[in-house]
Amino acid sequence: MADTQTFLRDRCLTVLNLPEKGRSLFTSRDFRPGEVILRQEPYVSVPNNNSSESRCDGCFKTDGLKKCSGCQVAWYCGSSCQKSEWKLHRHECKALCRLEKEKRMLVTPTIRLMVKLYLKRNFQNEKVIPITTTDDYSLVEALVSHMPELDEKQLMLYAQMANLVNLILQFPGIDLKEIAENFSKFSCNAHSICDSELRPEGIGLFPLVSIINHSCSPNAVLVFEEKMAVVRAMDNISKDSEVTISYIETAGSTLTRQKSLKEQYLFHCHCARCSNIGKPHDIEESAILEGYRCANEKCSGFLLRDPDEKGFVCQKCMLLRSKEEVKKLAGNVKTVITKAPASPSAENKQDAIALYKTLEKRQEKLYHSFSITLMRTREKLLKMLMEVESWREALSYCKLIVLVYQRVYPATHPLIGLQFYTQGKLEWLLGQTEEAVSSLIKAYDILRISHGTSTPFMKDLSAKLDEARAEASYKLLALEDGN
Repeated sequence: MADTQTFLRDRCLTVLNLPEKGRSLFTSRDFRPGEVILRQEPYVSVPNNNSSESRCDGCFKTDGLKKCSGCQVAWYCGSSCQKSEWKLHRHECKALCRLEKEKRMLVTPTIRLMVKLYLKRNFQNEKVIPITTTDDYSLVEALVSHMPELDEKQLMLYAQMANLVNLILQFPGIDLKEIAENFSKFSCNAHSICDSELRPEGIGLFPLVSIINHSCSPNAVLVFEEKMAVVRAMDNISKDSEVTISYIETAGSTLTRQKSLKEQYLFHCHCARCSNIGKPHDIEESAILEGYRCANEKCSGFLLRDPDEKGFVCQKCMLLRSKEEVKKLAGNVKTVITKAPASPSAENKQDAIALYKTLEKRQEKLYHSFSITLMRTREKLLKMLMEVESWREALSYCKLIVLVYQRVYPATHPLIGLQFYTQGKLEWLLGQTEEAVSSLIKAYDILRISHGTSTPFMKDLSAKLDEARAEASYKLLALEDGN
């Protein structure tokens, strides 16, 4: 850790051990919004390949791929990526070929990640691959596994996965218990590697980034530039403050967030937002995000359970909504959900859109307008409408979603910026140039904080904004000339 502390000190950071959190990352100077706090390449990473989509092992791109002729598991977009990965993959390839072809196709990204972890560790021990301050297996060893807190079912699963890794690697004297413990470390410490629009592309292990603790109201954000993890400040972070990011989807009630954190990361969150559990504001927020709407369609109030157990009472107009009515509406919603496809095919896309619109109408009668459940349905509808190029309707859903995002996320959250980016592109496509400029400005102002300004994605956004501004100016001049 001495080398690590020196590396971090040079970046005005330090690691402290806190009683209930363990290792925590702190600042030794002020950081402004958008400023890079930490960068790290993955110790190991793999793409999220599945039966429907494959990605290049080197860059995670999906175009022009060719399968490795040996193992037929890895894919490459060209000779450059294949060469960069070959030092490790030639040994992984040989190991995977020990499995029968049918079993080889069932090797998950997590299993591959573990195989690559042990191959890299051995090559670093043999000095085939150099060890650096930020690229060292000792950083993986320092990660917390939470093994004592796992139930028997999970321990059994990790033991089975460890046996499969052993079958692939066949290293003499390999420690199965250590492999199982590393799987537990993956569960708590591996990160989904996402593209600039936050779509998952792969998984990677970033031991330094894993030092950063969770908060439901984080002051920093983790994004990726290709496979490199980049942590940027979302707010002004004062000297001697702890750096925090969010491990989970924070749009939800305190109870929902706590449940998600306990199941996935095996800890109880004590952040400022979670410390408000049970207080009036927290109760109101939970009722709005996950509760029912008032029976009066013109009322925007939230409902709480009636003390007499007759139903739910609106806290704004005091109208009672009976348990029987809520149960009936919930049943109507459930009936449609059972029919709605999670991933509709191209052939039945229009049928799926019609079904999700029915679901939306039924949810509107049951849930609050800022309901997370209703928001998720509209997100699915927006995605499908974009796929069938129904731009005008997609724009209407985009606007509905951004209103909820602004309610449930911090002002500088990248999801708000990305939604404004989508809105701006749709408005521009539909000839609403002035509105497009306004939306793209909002997108840029948010995303420059989370994404910086020098990435290809942000340069493209900036170019679009300049072009839209020029078009808006031309239209204005043309209108003035006409008048």
